[in-house]
Amino acid sequence: MKIKVTGRLFLRFLLILIVTAFFVYPFWWMIVNSLNTSAQVFGKPTFLPVSWRWENYKEIFQIQPFGRHLFNSILVALVGTFGNILVSAFSGYAFARLRFPGRQVLFILLLTALMMPIEVIIIPLFFQMRDWGFNDSLKPLMLIPIFGAQGAFSAFMFRQFFITIPKELEEAARLDGLGSFGIFWRIMLPIAGPVISATAILAFLAAWNTYLEPLVFTSSLNNFTLPLSLNNFNDVYGQPQWNLQMAATTVSILPIMLVYLFFQEKVTDAMVNSGLKG
Repeated sequence: MKIKVTGRLFLRFLLILIVTAFFVYPFWWMIVNSLNTSAQVFGKPTFLPVSWRWENYKEIFQIQPFGRHLFNSILVALVGTFGNILVSAFSGYAFARLRFPGRQVLFILLLTALMMPIEVIIIPLFFQMRDWGFNDSLKPLMLIPIFGAQGAFSAFMFRQFFITIPKELEEAARLDGLGSFGIFWRIMLPIAGPVISATAILAFLAAWNTYLEPLVFTSSLNNFTLPLSLNNFNDVYGQPQWNLQMAATTVSILPIMLVYLFFQEKVTDAMVNSGLKG
């Protein structure tokens, strides 16, 4: 099938290409300078690396335990994401389909968590985690994505999705002898695939990119996550080694970028479908 190229179509394609270039160039600049020396980072911009220093990617694992930091980020993101989905799915179903005293009040309190930045509650959280013996560990970084603002957002998305399910489906399941838990586990959860995918990706991204929480709750080098690790590539004078930071940032961005690009349609679909009813 031939596509007729008109002037309007060409201009639209050209505009998209220009806008795309503005977004892609910073990422390409980072990759190029991850293969240069630190001095060449501030030299004349080039489309390709000048030095092709592949050893930069080897050095980031030698200067500090970058591999351990990468593992910590993956562990925190996976555990936080799984717990986020499990807890928010239960709470979203309860708010959408169950009737219990104080439901509306609790839902309003849940919504207030969406408007509560982590900077406001970080000090009380620090003392709470200290009393539990969780400071200088990865446990707070796993719990906050589950019970913090990200968890409240996921619960809101599940609630908005579950209230769109026809009541007849739930009534038919009760006639077959299923209780509330059986309806949730065997009927509601399997059909909530788009919301599960969207909340999983958003929770994973939030846990992966978090900086303030690791800064507050961890102090040992082995417990650092990637956002803290990226700040540790300095020379003997305390000056940043920009080429190594670029290399480390490239390694930390590529996996999450690939996951997001693969699942971005599910995120969009869930965002649209979850906001249809209130």
